[in-house]
Amino acid sequence: MYTIFETIDEHILKDRPLPEELINKALDQTKDKDFTGLAQLNLNAGDLEFNSKKFAKYIQVAEKIGLKEIYFPQNGIAGYFLNDFVKKFPFFIEEQKKWLDGLAKLTQKTTAYIGYIEIINNKPTQKFAVLNNGKVQKITETVRHCVNQVGAIDSISYEGGTTVFNPDGSIMARAKEFEEQFLVINETENIGKIYASSNINPYDKFSLDYEWDLERTYKTLVQGIKDYFQKCNLKKAVLGLSGGLDSTVCAVLLVDALGKENVYGVSMPSKLTSKESKSDAEKLAQNLDIGFCECTIKPMVETTNLCLENLFSETEKHWKCRYKKSFTQDNIQARSRAMYLWAIANEFESCIPIATSDKSESYMGYATINGDMSGGFAPIADITKTKLFALARWMNKNREAKNSIPESIILKKPGAELAIDPNTGKTLNAEDALMPYEFMDEVIWRIENKNQSYQEILESPFLYETRYSITKEQKKEWLDKFYKRMSTSVYKWSILPPSTITGKYSINKTIYQQPITSSKIDYIGKDEKAIDSILSHI
Repeated sequence: MYTIFETIDEHILKDRPLPEELINKALDQTKDKDFTGLAQLNLNAGDLEFNSKKFAKYIQVAEKIGLKEIYFPQNGIAGYFLNDFVKKFPFFIEEQKKWLDGLAKLTQKTTAYIGYIEIINNKPTQKFAVLNNGKVQKITETVRHCVNQVGAIDSISYEGGTTVFNPDGSIMARAKEFEEQFLVINETENIGKIYASSNINPYDKFSLDYEWDLERTYKTLVQGIKDYFQKCNLKKAVLGLSGGLDSTVCAVLLVDALGKENVYGVSMPSKLTSKESKSDAEKLAQNLDIGFCECTIKPMVETTNLCLENLFSETEKHWKCRYKKSFTQDNIQARSRAMYLWAIANEFESCIPIATSDKSESYMGYATINGDMSGGFAPIADITKTKLFALARWMNKNREAKNSIPESIILKKPGAELAIDPNTGKTLNAEDALMPYEFMDEVIWRIENKNQSYQEILESPFLYETRYSITKEQKKEWLDKFYKRMSTSVYKWSILPPSTITGKYSINKTIYQQPITSSKIDYIGKDEKAIDSILSHI
Protein backbone atom coordinates (compact mmCIF):
# COMPACT_ATOMS: atom_id res chain seq x y z
CA MET A 1 0.00 0.00 0.00
CA TYR A 2 2.71 2.49 0.94
CA THR A 3 4.22 2.33 -2.56
CA ILE A 4 1.26 4.43 -3.74
CA PHE A 5 2.47 7.36 -1.66
CA GLU A 6 6.08 6.80 -2.75
CA THR A 7 4.97 6.91 -6.38
CA ILE A 8 3.09 10.15 -5.72
CA ASP A 9 6.24 11.58 -4.16
CA GLU A 10 8.26 10.64 -7.27
CA HIS A 11 5.74 12.42 -9.51
CA ILE A 12 5.89 15.58 -7.38
CA LEU A 13 9.70 15.68 -7.34
CA LYS A 14 9.83 15.29 -11.12
CA ASP A 15 7.04 17.85 -11.67
CA ARG A 16 4.82 15.26 -13.33
CA PRO A 17 1.02 15.56 -13.09
CA LEU A 18 -0.64 12.85 -11.01
CA PRO A 19 -2.51 10.34 -13.19
CA GLU A 20 -6.20 9.88 -12.32
CA GLU A 21 -5.58 6.19 -11.67
CA LEU A 22 -2.92 7.02 -9.06
CA ILE A 23 -5.17 9.62 -7.39
CA ASN A 24 -8.03 7.14 -7.19
CA LYS A 25 -5.80 4.47 -5.63
CA ALA A 26 -4.65 6.97 -3.01
CA LEU A 27 -8.25 8.04 -2.30
CA ASP A 28 -9.19 4.41 -1.72
CA GLN A 29 -6.57 4.28 1.03
CA THR A 30 -7.31 7.64 2.65
CA LYS A 31 -11.13 7.57 2.52
CA ASP A 32 -12.64 8.19 5.97
CA LYS A 33 -9.19 7.90 7.56
CA ASP A 34 -6.81 10.39 9.15
CA PHE A 35 -3.83 10.54 6.81
CA THR A 36 -1.24 13.31 7.22
CA GLY A 37 1.39 14.64 4.83
CA LEU A 38 4.79 15.88 6.00
CA ALA A 39 6.43 18.00 3.30
CA GLN A 40 10.20 17.90 3.87
CA LEU A 41 11.44 20.61 1.48
CA ASN A 42 14.49 22.57 0.35
CA LEU A 43 13.58 26.26 0.72
CA ASN A 44 15.15 29.62 -0.10
CA ALA A 45 15.82 32.10 2.69
CA GLY A 46 13.35 34.98 2.43
CA ASP A 47 12.06 33.98 -1.01
CA LEU A 48 8.34 34.09 -0.31
CA GLU A 49 7.30 33.49 -3.90
CA PHE A 50 9.57 30.46 -4.39
CA ASN A 51 8.60 28.90 -1.06
CA SER A 52 4.88 29.62 -1.50
CA LYS A 53 4.84 27.99 -4.94
CA LYS A 54 6.29 24.84 -3.40
CA PHE A 55 3.75 24.90 -0.60
CA ALA A 56 0.94 25.42 -3.11
CA LYS A 57 1.99 22.37 -5.12
CA TYR A 58 1.95 20.14 -2.05
CA ILE A 59 -1.35 21.56 -0.75
CA GLN A 60 -2.98 20.78 -4.08
CA VAL A 61 -1.64 17.22 -3.99
CA ALA A 62 -2.84 16.77 -0.39
CA GLU A 63 -6.34 17.90 -1.41
CA LYS A 64 -6.41 15.55 -4.41
CA ILE A 65 -5.42 12.43 -2.49
CA GLY A 66 -7.65 13.11 0.51
CA LEU A 67 -5.18 13.97 3.28
CA LYS A 68 -6.66 15.41 6.46
CA GLU A 69 -3.59 17.53 7.29
CA ILE A 70 -0.33 18.70 5.78
CA TYR A 71 2.64 20.15 7.66
CA PHE A 72 5.52 22.19 6.24
CA PRO A 73 9.11 22.73 7.48
CA GLN A 74 9.70 24.41 10.80
CA ASN A 75 11.20 27.58 9.34
CA GLY A 76 8.02 27.99 7.34
CA ILE A 77 7.25 30.38 4.56
CA ALA A 78 10.37 32.50 5.18
CA GLY A 79 12.59 29.44 4.68
CA TYR A 80 14.88 30.58 7.49
CA PHE A 81 14.46 32.39 10.80
CA LEU A 82 15.41 35.84 9.55
CA ASN A 83 15.86 37.36 12.99
CA ASP A 84 17.86 40.54 12.33
CA PHE A 85 16.38 40.99 8.85
CA VAL A 86 12.77 41.25 9.99
CA LYS A 87 13.76 43.68 12.76
CA LYS A 88 15.44 45.92 10.19
CA PHE A 89 12.81 45.40 7.46
CA PRO A 90 9.46 44.86 9.23
CA PHE A 91 7.54 45.10 5.93
CA PHE A 92 8.43 41.42 5.52
CA ILE A 93 6.01 40.48 8.30
CA GLU A 94 3.01 41.72 6.32
CA GLU A 95 4.32 40.22 3.08
CA GLN A 96 4.28 36.79 4.69
CA LYS A 97 0.66 37.23 5.66
CA LYS A 98 -0.33 38.13 2.09
CA TRP A 99 1.18 34.89 0.80
CA LEU A 100 -0.42 32.92 3.64
CA ASP A 101 -3.83 34.34 2.65
CA GLY A 102 -3.16 33.27 -0.93
CA LEU A 103 -2.19 29.75 0.13
CA ALA A 104 -5.26 29.51 2.36
CA LYS A 105 -7.49 29.96 -0.70
CA LEU A 106 -6.12 26.65 -2.04
CA THR A 107 -7.28 24.71 1.00
CA GLN A 108 -10.66 22.98 1.23
CA LYS A 109 -10.87 19.78 3.29
CA THR A 110 -7.13 19.54 4.00
CA THR A 111 -5.77 21.62 6.88
CA ALA A 112 -2.31 23.10 6.24
CA TYR A 113 0.10 24.21 9.00
CA ILE A 114 2.66 26.80 7.90
CA GLY A 115 5.16 28.62 10.06
CA TYR A 116 5.92 32.31 9.71
CA ILE A 117 7.72 35.07 11.63
CA GLU A 118 5.79 37.51 13.82
CA ILE A 119 7.06 40.41 15.94
CA ILE A 120 5.99 40.03 19.58
CA ASN A 121 7.21 42.68 22.06
CA ASN A 122 9.82 43.82 19.52
CA LYS A 123 11.16 40.26 19.28
CA PRO A 124 10.91 38.03 16.18
CA THR A 125 8.89 34.95 17.14
CA GLN A 126 7.90 31.77 15.32
CA LYS A 127 4.14 31.38 14.81
CA PHE A 128 2.06 28.89 12.86
CA ALA A 129 -0.89 29.68 10.62
CA VAL A 130 -3.64 27.07 10.37
CA LEU A 131 -5.16 27.12 6.87
CA ASN A 132 -8.47 25.44 6.03
CA ASN A 133 -11.61 25.96 3.96
CA GLY A 134 -10.12 28.89 2.05
CA LYS A 135 -9.03 30.94 5.05
CA VAL A 136 -6.42 31.36 7.74
CA GLN A 137 -8.52 29.89 10.53
CA LYS A 138 -6.25 30.62 13.48
CA ILE A 139 -2.71 31.32 14.67
CA THR A 140 -0.96 28.96 17.10
CA GLU A 141 2.42 28.79 18.80
CA THR A 142 2.90 25.03 18.44
CA VAL A 143 1.92 22.29 16.03
CA ARG A 144 1.74 18.52 16.40
CA HIS A 145 4.43 17.79 13.76
CA CYS A 146 8.97 20.53 14.09
CA VAL A 147 9.01 18.97 9.94
CA ASN A 148 12.69 19.16 9.03
CA GLN A 149 14.12 21.01 6.07
CA VAL A 150 16.73 19.73 3.67
CA GLY A 151 19.24 21.78 1.75
CA ALA A 152 21.73 24.39 2.82
CA ILE A 153 21.49 28.10 3.58
CA ASP A 154 24.92 29.71 3.83
CA SER A 155 26.84 27.62 6.38
CA ILE A 156 23.81 25.77 7.79
CA SER A 157 23.04 22.42 6.19
CA TYR A 158 19.69 20.76 6.94
CA GLU A 159 19.80 16.98 6.83
CA GLY A 160 16.10 16.15 6.67
CA GLY A 161 15.25 12.84 8.30
CA THR A 162 11.89 14.09 9.62
CA THR A 163 10.87 11.62 12.35
CA VAL A 164 7.50 10.68 13.86
CA PHE A 165 7.46 8.87 17.20
CA ASN A 166 4.98 6.49 18.75
CA PRO A 167 3.67 7.24 22.27
CA ASP A 168 6.19 4.75 23.69
CA GLY A 169 9.09 6.65 22.10
CA SER A 170 9.75 4.20 19.28
CA ILE A 171 10.01 5.48 15.71
CA MET A 172 6.85 5.20 13.62
CA ALA A 173 8.13 6.91 10.46
CA ARG A 174 11.27 8.66 9.28
CA ALA A 175 11.90 10.52 6.04
CA LYS A 176 14.97 10.24 3.87
CA GLU A 177 18.05 12.31 4.60
CA PHE A 178 19.39 15.01 2.27
CA GLU A 179 16.40 14.65 -0.08
CA GLU A 180 13.08 16.39 -0.50
CA GLN A 181 10.24 14.05 0.35
CA PHE A 182 6.48 13.98 0.87
CA LEU A 183 6.12 11.56 3.78
CA VAL A 184 2.54 10.33 4.25
CA ILE A 185 1.58 8.81 7.60
CA ASN A 186 -1.44 7.59 9.56
CA GLU A 187 -0.74 7.65 13.28
CA THR A 188 -4.01 5.99 14.25
CA GLU A 189 -3.25 2.88 12.21
CA ASN A 190 0.54 3.12 12.58
CA ILE A 191 1.05 3.53 8.84
CA GLY A 192 4.34 5.03 7.73
CA LYS A 193 7.79 4.06 6.57
CA ILE A 194 11.17 4.26 8.25
CA TYR A 195 13.95 5.19 5.85
CA ALA A 196 17.58 4.51 6.75
CA SER A 197 19.61 7.01 8.75
CA SER A 198 23.34 7.66 8.47
CA ASN A 199 23.30 10.13 11.36
CA ILE A 200 24.76 8.09 14.22
CA ASN A 201 26.97 10.78 15.77
CA PRO A 202 28.77 8.93 18.60
CA TYR A 203 30.65 11.89 20.00
CA ASP A 204 31.75 9.97 23.07
CA LYS A 205 35.17 8.93 21.82
CA PHE A 206 37.82 10.06 19.37
CA SER A 207 38.58 7.87 16.38
CA LEU A 208 40.88 8.27 13.40
CA ASP A 209 38.84 6.22 10.93
CA TYR A 210 35.64 8.30 11.37
CA GLU A 211 33.86 5.46 9.57
CA TRP A 212 30.58 6.07 11.40
CA ASP A 213 30.36 9.66 10.14
CA LEU A 214 31.88 9.75 6.65
CA GLU A 215 28.72 9.19 4.60
CA ARG A 216 26.86 11.92 6.50
CA THR A 217 29.85 14.26 6.20
CA TYR A 218 30.14 13.66 2.46
CA LYS A 219 26.44 14.28 1.84
CA THR A 220 26.49 17.39 4.03
CA LEU A 221 29.44 18.88 2.14
CA VAL A 222 28.04 18.12 -1.32
CA GLN A 223 24.66 19.56 -0.36
CA GLY A 224 26.32 22.64 1.14
CA ILE A 225 28.27 23.36 -2.04
CA LYS A 226 25.39 22.61 -4.40
CA ASP A 227 22.85 24.78 -2.61
CA TYR A 228 25.24 27.68 -2.02
CA PHE A 229 25.98 27.86 -5.73
CA GLN A 230 22.39 27.40 -6.89
CA LYS A 231 20.86 29.83 -4.41
CA CYS A 232 23.52 32.48 -5.16
CA ASN A 233 23.09 32.06 -8.94
CA LEU A 234 26.60 30.65 -9.33
CA LYS A 235 27.60 27.80 -11.64
CA LYS A 236 31.36 27.42 -11.85
CA ALA A 237 34.23 26.96 -9.41
CA VAL A 238 37.95 27.47 -9.92
CA LEU A 239 40.51 26.21 -7.44
CA GLY A 240 44.22 25.75 -7.07
CA LEU A 241 45.30 22.12 -7.38
CA SER A 242 48.49 21.76 -5.37
CA GLY A 243 48.69 17.99 -5.41
CA GLY A 244 47.90 18.08 -1.69
CA LEU A 245 45.04 16.61 0.30
CA ASP A 246 42.93 19.74 0.94
CA SER A 247 42.60 20.90 -2.65
CA THR A 248 42.13 17.30 -3.80
CA VAL A 249 39.15 16.66 -1.50
CA CYS A 250 37.66 20.04 -2.48
CA ALA A 251 37.95 19.18 -6.17
CA VAL A 252 36.15 15.85 -5.76
CA LEU A 253 33.35 17.42 -3.73
CA LEU A 254 32.93 20.21 -6.28
CA VAL A 255 32.65 17.72 -9.13
CA ASP A 256 29.96 15.76 -7.29
CA ALA A 257 28.04 18.92 -6.39
CA LEU A 258 28.38 20.99 -9.59
CA GLY A 259 29.34 18.57 -12.35
CA LYS A 260 32.81 18.08 -13.82
CA GLU A 261 32.16 20.60 -16.61
CA ASN A 262 31.81 23.38 -14.02
CA VAL A 263 35.08 22.79 -12.16
CA TYR A 264 38.46 24.13 -13.27
CA GLY A 265 41.75 23.33 -11.55
CA VAL A 266 44.95 25.36 -11.81
CA SER A 267 48.37 24.11 -10.77
CA MET A 268 50.43 27.14 -9.76
CA PRO A 269 53.95 25.91 -9.01
CA SER A 270 56.71 28.00 -7.49
CA LYS A 271 60.42 27.22 -7.39
CA LEU A 272 59.73 25.11 -4.28
CA THR A 273 56.99 22.95 -5.82
CA SER A 274 58.06 19.33 -6.25
CA LYS A 275 57.64 17.33 -9.44
CA GLU A 276 55.47 14.91 -7.50
CA SER A 277 53.05 17.65 -6.50
CA LYS A 278 52.68 18.83 -10.07
CA SER A 279 52.16 15.34 -11.45
CA ASP A 280 49.68 14.46 -8.67
CA ALA A 281 47.61 17.55 -9.47
CA GLU A 282 47.56 16.71 -13.17
CA LYS A 283 46.68 13.07 -12.50
CA LEU A 284 43.78 14.09 -10.25
CA ALA A 285 42.42 16.45 -12.92
CA GLN A 286 42.61 13.66 -15.50
CA ASN A 287 40.81 11.21 -13.19
CA LEU A 288 38.03 13.72 -12.50
CA ASP A 289 37.93 14.83 -16.15
CA ILE A 290 37.89 18.51 -15.20
CA GLY A 291 39.44 21.50 -16.92
CA PHE A 292 43.08 21.95 -15.93
CA CYS A 293 46.15 24.00 -16.66
CA GLU A 294 49.52 24.78 -15.12
CA CYS A 295 50.57 28.39 -14.62
CA THR A 296 53.71 29.17 -12.64
CA ILE A 297 53.71 31.99 -10.09
CA LYS A 298 57.47 32.59 -10.44
CA PRO A 299 57.20 35.79 -12.53
CA MET A 300 54.61 37.29 -10.19
CA VAL A 301 56.65 36.45 -7.09
CA GLU A 302 59.84 37.85 -8.58
CA THR A 303 58.16 41.06 -9.71
CA THR A 304 56.46 41.49 -6.34
CA ASN A 305 59.77 41.05 -4.53
CA LEU A 306 61.42 43.72 -6.70
CA CYS A 307 58.64 46.15 -5.87
CA LEU A 308 58.79 45.35 -2.19
CA GLU A 309 62.53 45.79 -1.78
CA ASN A 310 62.28 49.57 -2.21
CA LEU A 311 59.06 49.73 -0.22
CA PHE A 312 60.58 47.94 2.75
CA SER A 313 63.72 50.07 2.63
CA GLU A 314 61.68 53.26 2.75
CA THR A 315 59.45 51.93 5.53
CA GLU A 316 62.47 50.91 7.59
CA LYS A 317 63.63 54.52 7.69
CA HIS A 318 60.57 55.26 9.81
CA TRP A 319 60.12 51.99 11.71
CA LYS A 320 63.20 50.29 13.20
CA CYS A 321 61.39 47.08 14.12
CA ARG A 322 61.81 44.91 11.06
CA TYR A 323 61.62 41.16 11.68
CA LYS A 324 64.87 39.23 11.36
CA LYS A 325 62.78 36.35 10.09
CA SER A 326 59.32 36.84 8.57
CA PHE A 327 56.67 34.93 6.64
CA THR A 328 56.50 37.53 3.90
CA GLN A 329 57.86 35.22 1.20
CA ASP A 330 55.48 32.42 2.18
CA ASN A 331 52.51 34.76 2.02
CA ILE A 332 53.52 36.34 -1.28
CA GLN A 333 53.37 32.89 -2.88
CA ALA A 334 49.96 32.07 -1.42
CA ARG A 335 48.55 35.47 -2.35
CA SER A 336 49.94 35.26 -5.88
CA ARG A 337 47.98 32.07 -6.35
CA ALA A 338 44.85 33.70 -4.99
CA MET A 339 45.36 36.54 -7.49
CA TYR A 340 45.28 34.06 -10.37
CA LEU A 341 42.13 32.37 -9.12
CA TRP A 342 40.26 35.62 -8.45
CA ALA A 343 41.24 36.85 -11.91
CA ILE A 344 39.70 33.77 -13.53
CA ALA A 345 36.56 34.19 -11.42
CA ASN A 346 36.28 37.84 -12.43
CA GLU A 347 36.81 37.01 -16.09
CA PHE A 348 34.34 34.15 -16.46
CA GLU A 349 30.61 34.18 -15.82
CA SER A 350 29.02 32.89 -12.60
CA CYS A 351 32.32 31.70 -11.18
CA ILE A 352 33.98 31.96 -7.75
CA PRO A 353 37.34 30.73 -6.45
CA ILE A 354 37.41 28.11 -3.70
CA ALA A 355 39.22 28.51 -0.38
CA THR A 356 40.79 25.15 0.46
CA SER A 357 41.96 25.52 4.08
CA ASP A 358 40.72 23.02 6.69
CA LYS A 359 39.70 23.12 10.37
CA SER A 360 43.06 21.97 11.75
CA GLU A 361 44.74 24.85 9.93
CA SER A 362 42.12 27.28 11.20
CA TYR A 363 42.78 26.39 14.83
CA MET A 364 46.51 26.88 14.33
CA GLY A 365 46.24 29.93 12.08
CA TYR A 366 48.25 27.87 9.59
CA ALA A 367 46.64 29.45 6.55
CA THR A 368 47.20 32.69 4.68
CA ILE A 369 44.73 35.55 4.73
CA ASN A 370 44.03 36.49 1.11
CA GLY A 371 45.89 33.32 0.17
CA ASP A 372 44.57 29.78 0.63
CA MET A 373 41.89 31.27 2.93
CA SER A 374 40.72 33.49 0.09
CA GLY A 375 37.69 32.53 -1.96
CA GLY A 376 33.95 32.73 -2.34
CA PHE A 377 33.29 29.49 -0.47
CA ALA A 378 35.31 27.23 1.86
CA PRO A 379 33.95 23.66 1.54
CA ILE A 380 36.18 21.88 4.07
CA ALA A 381 36.78 24.60 6.67
CA ASP A 382 34.92 22.53 9.28
CA ILE A 383 36.82 19.28 8.61
CA THR A 384 40.02 18.34 10.45
CA LYS A 385 43.03 17.02 8.58
CA THR A 386 42.78 13.45 9.87
CA LYS A 387 39.11 13.34 8.92
CA LEU A 388 40.01 14.57 5.43
CA PHE A 389 42.37 11.61 5.02
CA ALA A 390 39.58 9.26 6.07
CA LEU A 391 37.09 11.01 3.78
CA ALA A 392 39.47 10.75 0.81
CA ARG A 393 39.74 6.99 1.33
CA TRP A 394 35.96 6.72 1.77
CA MET A 395 35.30 8.62 -1.48
CA ASN A 396 37.75 6.43 -3.39
CA LYS A 397 35.79 3.41 -2.21
CA ASN A 398 32.19 4.67 -2.33
CA ARG A 399 31.89 7.12 -5.22
CA GLU A 400 30.61 5.74 -8.51
CA ALA A 401 33.99 6.55 -10.07
CA LYS A 402 36.32 4.52 -7.86
CA ASN A 403 39.84 5.57 -6.86
CA SER A 404 39.74 9.01 -8.44
CA ILE A 405 42.18 10.30 -5.82
CA PRO A 406 45.74 9.11 -6.53
CA GLU A 407 47.09 7.02 -3.65
CA SER A 408 50.25 9.13 -3.68
CA ILE A 409 48.21 12.14 -2.51
CA ILE A 410 46.71 10.22 0.40
CA LEU A 411 50.11 8.88 1.47
CA LYS A 412 51.84 12.27 1.19
CA LYS A 413 52.67 14.21 4.36
CA PRO A 414 50.84 17.57 4.38
CA GLY A 415 52.92 20.62 3.58
CA ALA A 416 52.32 23.92 1.80
CA GLU A 417 55.68 23.92 -0.04
CA LEU A 418 56.15 27.59 0.79
CA ALA A 419 59.41 27.46 2.74
CA ILE A 420 62.55 25.40 3.29
CA ASP A 421 63.08 23.58 6.58
CA PRO A 422 66.57 24.68 7.75
CA ASN A 423 66.99 21.36 9.57
CA THR A 424 66.41 19.16 6.53
CA GLY A 425 67.02 21.43 3.53
CA LYS A 426 63.68 20.26 2.14
CA THR A 427 60.30 21.99 1.98
CA LEU A 428 58.81 22.46 5.42
CA ASN A 429 56.48 19.71 6.59
CA ALA A 430 53.33 21.00 8.30
CA GLU A 431 53.59 18.57 11.20
CA ASP A 432 57.19 19.59 11.83
CA ALA A 433 56.08 23.22 11.97
CA LEU A 434 53.12 22.44 14.24
CA MET A 435 52.69 18.98 15.80
CA PRO A 436 51.35 15.61 14.60
CA TYR A 437 47.86 16.00 13.17
CA GLU A 438 46.68 12.90 15.01
CA PHE A 439 47.48 14.62 18.28
CA MET A 440 46.25 18.06 17.23
CA ASP A 441 42.90 16.81 15.97
CA GLU A 442 42.21 14.98 19.22
CA VAL A 443 42.84 18.25 21.09
CA ILE A 444 40.28 19.90 18.81
CA TRP A 445 37.83 17.04 19.38
CA ARG A 446 38.24 17.28 23.17
CA ILE A 447 37.68 21.05 23.13
CA GLU A 448 34.65 20.92 20.84
CA ASN A 449 32.89 17.76 22.04
CA LYS A 450 33.97 17.44 25.66
CA ASN A 451 34.56 21.10 26.62
CA GLN A 452 37.70 19.95 28.41
CA SER A 453 40.13 22.36 30.02
CA TYR A 454 43.87 22.49 29.41
CA GLN A 455 44.54 20.46 32.57
CA GLU A 456 41.89 17.86 31.74
CA ILE A 457 43.33 17.41 28.26
CA LEU A 458 46.86 17.15 29.65
CA GLU A 459 45.79 14.38 32.04
CA SER A 460 43.55 12.51 29.56
CA PRO A 461 44.95 9.45 27.75
CA PHE A 462 45.17 10.23 24.03
CA LEU A 463 44.70 7.76 21.19
CA TYR A 464 48.05 9.06 19.92
CA GLU A 465 49.71 7.84 23.12
CA THR A 466 48.54 4.28 22.47
CA ARG A 467 50.25 4.37 19.09
CA TYR A 468 53.41 6.30 19.84
CA SER A 469 55.59 6.76 22.91
CA ILE A 470 55.73 10.38 24.08
CA THR A 471 56.68 11.96 27.38
CA LYS A 472 54.38 14.16 29.41
CA GLU A 473 56.82 17.01 28.75
CA GLN A 474 56.38 16.55 24.99
CA LYS A 475 52.62 16.44 25.38
CA LYS A 476 52.70 19.64 27.42
CA GLU A 477 54.93 21.32 24.84
CA TRP A 478 52.50 20.51 22.05
CA LEU A 479 49.52 21.64 24.11
CA ASP A 480 51.23 24.93 24.97
CA LYS A 481 51.90 25.53 21.29
CA PHE A 482 48.33 24.61 20.39
CA TYR A 483 46.74 27.05 22.83
CA LYS A 484 49.18 29.83 22.02
CA ARG A 485 48.51 29.57 18.30
CA MET A 486 44.76 29.12 18.78
CA SER A 487 44.51 32.24 20.92
CA THR A 488 46.01 34.38 18.15
CA SER A 489 44.04 32.73 15.32
CA VAL A 490 40.54 33.86 16.26
CA TYR A 491 40.66 36.78 13.85
CA LYS A 492 41.30 34.38 10.99
CA TRP A 493 38.17 32.41 11.90
CA SER A 494 36.16 35.60 11.57
CA ILE A 495 37.19 36.29 7.98
CA LEU A 496 36.78 32.83 6.49
CA PRO A 497 34.37 32.73 3.52
CA PRO A 498 31.04 30.96 4.02
CA SER A 499 31.67 27.29 4.78
CA THR A 500 29.49 24.25 5.44
CA ILE A 501 29.12 23.31 9.10
CA THR A 502 29.40 19.56 9.60
CA GLY A 503 29.72 19.25 13.39
CA LYS A 504 27.47 20.24 16.28
CA TYR A 505 30.16 22.25 18.04
CA SER A 506 32.00 23.95 15.21
CA ILE A 507 34.01 27.17 15.54
CA ASN A 508 32.28 28.42 12.40
CA LYS A 509 31.39 32.09 12.88
CA THR A 510 27.74 31.38 12.06
CA ILE A 511 27.24 29.46 15.30
CA TYR A 512 30.27 30.42 17.42
CA GLN A 513 31.58 33.83 18.40
CA GLN A 514 34.64 34.81 20.41
CA PRO A 515 36.19 38.29 20.63
CA ILE A 516 39.17 38.72 18.35
CA THR A 517 40.86 40.64 21.17
CA SER A 518 40.68 37.60 23.48
CA SER A 519 44.28 36.49 22.90
CA LYS A 520 45.15 37.26 26.55
CA ILE A 521 42.99 34.39 27.84
CA ASP A 522 45.03 32.13 30.14
CA TYR A 523 43.96 28.67 29.00
CA ILE A 524 46.21 26.92 31.51
CA GLY A 525 44.74 28.70 34.52
CA LYS A 526 46.23 29.44 37.95
CA ASP A 527 45.72 28.00 41.42
CA GLU A 528 44.55 30.05 44.41
CA LYS A 529 48.08 30.51 45.75
CA ALA A 530 49.31 31.99 42.48
CA ILE A 531 46.30 34.30 42.27
CA ASP A 532 46.85 35.52 45.84
CA SER A 533 50.49 36.18 45.09
CA ILE A 534 49.69 38.19 41.95
CA LEU A 535 47.03 40.30 43.63
CA SER A 536 49.11 40.97 46.73
CA HIS A 537 51.98 42.42 44.72
CA ILE A 538 50.05 45.07 42.83
